[in-house]
Amino acid sequence: MVYMSFGSMVSLTAEQMEEVAWGLKESGVSFLWVLRESEQSKLPNGYRDLVKDKGLIVTWCNQLELLAHQATGCFVTHCGWNSTLETLSLGVPVVCLPQWTDQLPDAKYLEEIWKVGVWPKEDEKGVVRKQEFVKSLKIVMEGERSQEIRNNAAKWKKLAKEAVDEGGNSDKHINDFVTYLMNADQNGKLSTY
Repeated sequence: MVYMSFGSMVSLTAEQMEEVAWGLKESGVSFLWVLRESEQSKLPNGYRDLVKDKGLIVTWCNQLELLAHQATGCFVTHCGWNSTLETLSLGVPVVCLPQWTDQLPDAKYLEEIWKVGVWPKEDEKGVVRKQEFVKSLKIVMEGERSQEIRNNAAKWKKLAKEAVDEGGNSDKHINDFVTYLMNADQNGKLSTY
């Protein structure tokens, strides 16, 4: 199943929304699309009825629970930092549709550095066309490259878990920080530890 969400701030253009919507339908994948109420008027007329056998469009869901569910095979994301961390730590492959600011370098890292997804190419008008979107979904969900992406996602999930487990880097640094703060005297001056 494909999970698609663009966060609480991103607003796709009507043209981009239409391309993504038709791409989801054409791909044939099952999907859950979190789409804010204010964005739903951009869906093509009659779209919900056309995809009701394969897709569900909702205004909200618990993203962490959905990303952690074994049925989630791909996350179509705007690549905001929170979504990026969540998908990496939960081992879910991605299709990147960044729109602005930090999302662009996050998408670059997801595709080129961490190798856990693909970033579909925009046309000269800055729109990811339906065919490019379908191709990206297929790369992540099917075939040889899909397995490589899934293996990389699993690797990052394992590394994230190790970091927060007892004795992991994150666990150790948090404990060191708490110890440091506990050694502060009443005036906020820190003693050595």
